[in-house]
Amino acid sequence: MSVDKLFTQNFRNLDGGSINFHPKLNFVVGDNGSGKSSLLEAIFFLGHGKSFRTSKVDSLASHETQSFVVSVKDSNDRQLGLSRDISIGLTNIKIDGEHYSKLSVLAKNIAIQIVTPESFKLFFGGPKERRRFVDLGMFHVKHEFSTLWKTFNRVLKQRNACIRSIDKTSDINNNSMLSYWTEQFCQLSIEVSVLRATYVSDIISELNYWLAILLPDIRERVTVQYLQGWSQKMALVDVLSSNQDREASFGYSLYGAHKFDVKFLLDKKAIETQLSRGQQKLFLLALTFAQASFIARVKLVKPILLIDDIGAELDINSRSALSNAINKLDCQVIITAIESSVLQPFFGPCDDRKYSMFHVKHGRVSERYPDDSEFN
Repeated sequence: MSVDKLFTQNFRNLDGGSINFHPKLNFVVGDNGSGKSSLLEAIFFLGHGKSFRTSKVDSLASHETQSFVVSVKDSNDRQLGLSRDISIGLTNIKIDGEHYSKLSVLAKNIAIQIVTPESFKLFFGGPKERRRFVDLGMFHVKHEFSTLWKTFNRVLKQRNACIRSIDKTSDINNNSMLSYWTEQFCQLSIEVSVLRATYVSDIISELNYWLAILLPDIRERVTVQYLQGWSQKMALVDVLSSNQDREASFGYSLYGAHKFDVKFLLDKKAIETQLSRGQQKLFLLALTFAQASFIARVKLVKPILLIDDIGAELDINSRSALSNAINKLDCQVIITAIESSVLQPFFGPCDDRKYSMFHVKHGRVSERYPDDSEFN
């Protein structure tokens, strides 16, 4: 699917109104603070029910307004909308005129992938960021994962509560409740781990394809290491048993599916220590493309890919490689840039305009092209 039309009202610094997008490729150009990222944020918010820039939803409303609206019409002629009334703290979700209460319903209807300057946290932000990336993809392609993950987290909370409630002078093995929740915890950890391992294996296969386009010189040297959250040489129940004193000391579960990680290595070393900033961005794009193409193939729904500030860190050769990759990606792409000149590698020798281009100034979005006199 793709977004045909986006409508916003009182969202960030956007002027409001509707924008018609190209089904394949779109460019959004404007100065810093003009509203480019806000445009991407509106689309992302509708797909995730949250922002990629802030955890404070109410701050998305325009200055001195008490509500905002974001809605899209997609290529299947469906209408998806979300409005927020700050004064009463109410969020209203509508899909084809029907009201919904859970934000998670949005992600089931529209798949959004994004690469921003903040995406480098995948390398530097620790396991939590990598877990978030993997689980986001799993939500779309492993239908049982969402329910399984919710059940696992409920059991994890129960087990942690039991660990904290144990008198450290007593024998931990005599706590029947802890034994019960540990058994449930181990079983669910194994089920989650099996699903994740399968998913990561599939993504690695996709990743090799995109690395061949974006970073062909290093593709053969890249490995991906999946760490399930406990030693693969021992059963989880034995790991927990041998670490019961440590868990009692910390007051929570130290091992399990909630501690898994995925490490990206180049010549067996952390990839962020071996690649330049530009190469890291190309790797992030390859990884995002891998996940987007896998979602499209399994879910039969084409994700929408958002790329913020394409000019940052990428030289002209890197942007040319990216243009080649995007041409092979079967989904809608929306790219922002500060200057239109950095987009030249995306245009063929004869610009037949198989794309749409927009200029943003002071929150006002207008369709403009490089040869337009107003496009400065």
